Amino acid sequence: MFKGHPKGLIIAFFANMGERFGFYTMMGILVFYLTAKYGLTESNAGVVYSVFYALIYGLALVGGIVADRTMNYKGTIFVGLVTMLAGYVLMTIPGFGLVFTLVALFVIAFGNGLFKGNLQAVVGQMYDDPKYAHLRDSAFSVFYMGINIGALFAPSVAAGIINWFIKSEGYLRDNELPSLIHKYQDGLLGDTTPLQVLASKVSGYSVSLEQLPEFSEKYLAAYSAGFNYAFGAAAVTMIISFLVFTMFKNKLPDVKKKIAKEGEKIIEMSKEETKQRLTALFLVFGVVIFFWMAFHQNGLTMNFFARDYTETSVGPGTYLIFNIWSLLSIIVGIFGLSALINKKSSAKSKFIGAAVAFLAAIGVYYFYTNNDAVNPISPEIFQHFNPAMIVLLTPIIVGLFAWLNSRKMEPSAPRKIGIGMIITAFGFVILLVGSIGLDPFKELMPDSPRVSSYYLISTYFTLTIAELFLSPMGISFVSKVSPPKYQGLMQGGWLGATALGNQMLWVGSYLYERVAIWQVWSIFIVLSLIAAAFIFSIMKKLEKVS
Repeated sequence: MFKGHPKGLIIAFFANMGERFGFYTMMGILVFYLTAKYGLTESNAGVVYSVFYALIYGLALVGGIVADRTMNYKGTIFVGLVTMLAGYVLMTIPGFGLVFTLVALFVIAFGNGLFKGNLQAVVGQMYDDPKYAHLRDSAFSVFYMGINIGALFAPSVAAGIINWFIKSEGYLRDNELPSLIHKYQDGLLGDTTPLQVLASKVSGYSVSLEQLPEFSEKYLAAYSAGFNYAFGAAAVTMIISFLVFTMFKNKLPDVKKKIAKEGEKIIEMSKEETKQRLTALFLVFGVVIFFWMAFHQNGLTMNFFARDYTETSVGPGTYLIFNIWSLLSIIVGIFGLSALINKKSSAKSKFIGAAVAFLAAIGVYYFYTNNDAVNPISPEIFQHFNPAMIVLLTPIIVGLFAWLNSRKMEPSAPRKIGIGMIITAFGFVILLVGSIGLDPFKELMPDSPRVSSYYLISTYFTLTIAELFLSPMGISFVSKVSPPKYQGLMQGGWLGATALGNQMLWVGSYLYERVAIWQVWSIFIVLSLIAAAFIFSIMKKLEKVS
């Protein structure tokens, strides 16, 4: 995978894992934390979520400006790592109010702004060397897959910590209880019977009407504190990323030292060429706004859909892909099998592949036979499907592009982005079909009808393919087309466009409370198709500069 690439790619690969772990931890549990601890409605939690993710990417513009002006990309990345770590540490402290949480989220976002875009710029700088230039697209695909390996574990780790802590306090976890408790505490719950039934279920004893106030206070405290400890796991991975970057950053290029040592100057392009390149970049930025507005619903409305409308338990076969260890066995087995059947593999590689596939099959069988007939699942676990599918699908997509390239048929980066938008629309069509007939008013009770988990799983599969067509190719396009003196700023611009898309996430949560759920998904289908039509209409202009 790293063959032929500069060694710095491996360092960037691992340094970014902590950021991805924290990102997917937040994506998996942040809105649940906000609604459970502070009693926010889905709409208000969506506003906080949208602003947080907008800042994560929007502040990359600040990070890009700082790095470009100082030419100290690695120093800016270092400060970003330290700042993110401080933010996650703040999130681990239980018992504080909403303002404290908002401050902690801003600290995380500010650190991410200093870190993320500049690390991508440094990866691009490695491939400015003519020796590696032809590997730029594949490098960003490998980089993109690597940073998602850490993300694969985040939802399961978070769910495990949350469930463990709640159980240690003498309760079972029930995701419908916090909403009922807040309604009860606000005097909005006329009939307390559903609350008492669930309270008795999670506590193991019959909770009387007189005991409800005490139970409600203790259960909410235990439930929300479990989330605080889950945020702590992200802090630990940030420490690991900090150590990797600090110890091996000499493997990454340093533009400032190179200029001082060799007396080189940043290449100055003509005003006309600079204008053409910047125009093309901003047109692409306009398209990706719609992609991220749709895609990042996975941590918002799709999370609510998992909590409110999707089955809460699955059979032993389906649970294989919800349990992180059996899922890893499946992934490892697929890689082993691919090595076995690959015609280009050596005899040794085929033997190792066969052994790995055999051991993985034994592992999968072991997990299957030890699964219960009915296995409960937490809604945040759905978040591990995207990184898992990135790990599985990246070699396939890279291989497809390489095969097309060998036949001089590979689409350009802008064309891949357009195709990605069409695939995004199809992903939401799957959810729309699964949502037809569901209650549009969210009057949910413990016995409300729920749909198969495979609707969400299929949507994640489709959106991951779209992401692999669009996101790493977009980052590669930016690094290739950006005028040299604006590398950090334009990577910040890419993330700034992502920020604008994330700022619009609240539209999904706003509609979620007010219209039929299938109508929510239809909005994102229409927006994705409009964006696809736009980028294909300006394709010649984009391909000219790339």
